[in-house]
Amino acid sequence: MSEDYCTIREAPTPRTADGPPYAECVQCRKPTEYPESYKGITLCPVCEWQEAQLTACSG
Repeated sequence: MSEDYCTIREAPTPRTADGPPYAECVQCRKPTEYPESYKGITLCPVCEWQEAQLTACSG
């Protein structure tokens, strides 16, 4: 029996925008690389990295 404590779920990634207007980051309100028309949670690259660090498995 495998003891897999860390499950990885692949979330759909929105396509990056070709240019402005950009969606706001839901945490810091800075522009993201995603189009403003994207529906869902958008994070800027810095907040995405910080979120990944917080939710990463330390194994």
